[in-house]
Amino acid sequence: MAASNYSLKVNRELLDPGFESYRLSLDAIPTYSVELDAAVEEVKLKDTQYTLEHMRAFGMYNYLHLDPWYEDSVLFVDCKGQVLGLTVTLDTALGKPRELYRIPADCGQSEHRLCASLSLTSATWAALSDGAGRLYLLRTGKRGDSSHAKWEPLFSEDTGEPFTVLHSVSHVPEGVHTMEVLLLRIQKDPQETKGSGYSVSLEWITVLKLNKNRQEKKYEVKKRRVLTGKSVPHYAAVEPQGKGLMVASDKPFAFTHVDGRPVEPPHPEPMEVEKTDPIYFWQQTAEDVTACVRMPEGVTKEEVQFRLTADRIRLGVQGFPSILEGQLHSSVDPEASAWIIKDDKSLEVTLQKLTEGPLWSELLTGDKRGEYVVSDEQAALLHERLTFLTSEDLNGNPDGDKPPCNSQELEDCDGFPEDGSSLTHFDGESLKPTRVVNLGSHQFLFSVDVNPSDMPCFCLRHDVDALVWQPRPDQPSDMWEHVATFNALGYVQASKRDKKFATCAPNFSYASLGECLRRAFIYRQPAPVETVLFNRRQGRQVGQVAKQQVASLDSDKPILGFRATNERLYMLTSSHLFVLKVNNN
Repeated sequence: MAASNYSLKVNRELLDPGFESYRLSLDAIPTYSVELDAAVEEVKLKDTQYTLEHMRAFGMYNYLHLDPWYEDSVLFVDCKGQVLGLTVTLDTALGKPRELYRIPADCGQSEHRLCASLSLTSATWAALSDGAGRLYLLRTGKRGDSSHAKWEPLFSEDTGEPFTVLHSVSHVPEGVHTMEVLLLRIQKDPQETKGSGYSVSLEWITVLKLNKNRQEKKYEVKKRRVLTGKSVPHYAAVEPQGKGLMVASDKPFAFTHVDGRPVEPPHPEPMEVEKTDPIYFWQQTAEDVTACVRMPEGVTKEEVQFRLTADRIRLGVQGFPSILEGQLHSSVDPEASAWIIKDDKSLEVTLQKLTEGPLWSELLTGDKRGEYVVSDEQAALLHERLTFLTSEDLNGNPDGDKPPCNSQELEDCDGFPEDGSSLTHFDGESLKPTRVVNLGSHQFLFSVDVNPSDMPCFCLRHDVDALVWQPRPDQPSDMWEHVATFNALGYVQASKRDKKFATCAPNFSYASLGECLRRAFIYRQPAPVETVLFNRRQGRQVGQVAKQQVASLDSDKPILGFRATNERLYMLTSSHLFVLKVNNN
């Protein structure tokens, strides 16, 4: 696994430390439904598909697809192989889903068949899998309620093994129409003898239009790249221009084949790395942080350029590049901080912590050019705290009266992952990871299409909150941008034991959790209250309230699909499509 070389930068302006809780609202959510002419076929897992990865990839599959290019337009595939679409304009007058394409009857008969999967590539193209191993690229024309054209297949290929389509994009490099498609498979792996016996593969296919003999409708595969890992990715998407790939997974992925040829694994880097002298030393107490920075000899205070805010610092000398610049590990009080020149060749900065107590793990986020100096007092305290690890007693905790943990009694679910969860950006040319983020305890919650011209956003748990991140592959220095926060949603979703789906509105006005049967929970962003409310404990007036609502469907069938738009929440069962009016215009 590649070493982590990047960290996600939280926008503190989007956090609400004063958020208290969601208030249950009994306001009814208008619910409408459409009865389907043919059932949505839920493909059950076979006896051979017994692993957790099979369940994650296929057992929890979302059968409902949202068209990000056309508002309130959803699509799904029924048991007859029909790709059906419904665009909602008036909730009280829902029409029947309209057939857009029908998978040929001779397809989809494989013994190991999976559910049909769909990815909307652009405003006029789509990628479709029949579940049996055949890939279709379809020219849809302009979709939406006003369109009545049937989709036209312009590329079809039998890949041999069943797969699902994870993501696809369309672009036109140098005037040639090109489509990038990402496929997911779980395959028997003879080399996997210690685990489940299966491995997970992602196949990245590039298909382009041929201009030979002016055959305008001829497309062919230009390139195939295969990545292999041991866990189903939480998130996998191709960049809009096809220049790279992003994958978030519990275990690492690596490219293994290109156009059928094995990729040589990267040579391990030598253990001895050339060391450079640190440009600053720093230490800390519970109240403040002190950094000593090397400066050119003879520098006067007039030549020092120092700028400090609550979250960032910039330090340099007039006429030279900045010596120290970046985001601080935690917030400080600029008014209580100071700097002084010492010995004419170093500058000492004292930063007053805004929150006393917690120790910083680094001075600047992602900056490895400094060296942390532990004081004698801190070393003694650490030694005292870690004494029990070297105790001769079986139970080294002197205050504990419980028996020590017996590792033989642990189950698989209790073990810590062998490889840390990570978010990786791969370069499309070198096939090597360029940015790796160690997600650690940041649980992956869901992904959502916000802007169809951008990569899908993803939502991670940070402490109790849920933070939404927008990938920016064209900004290598700030590749993932924090764009929205759902207060306390990370804590709330952990209590929903029957949760199957999670999503949010593209404008981030609400988030929603869907259970296996019937119920959906809706969590709205804080909004001004119409009446005067007071907090009895704190004796203050409440200006905003975040509402929680619960919707229950009149159906006893499992929920197979779950999608949200700015105004509506869509829930699909095998026999009905339910439309919940969550927001008005």
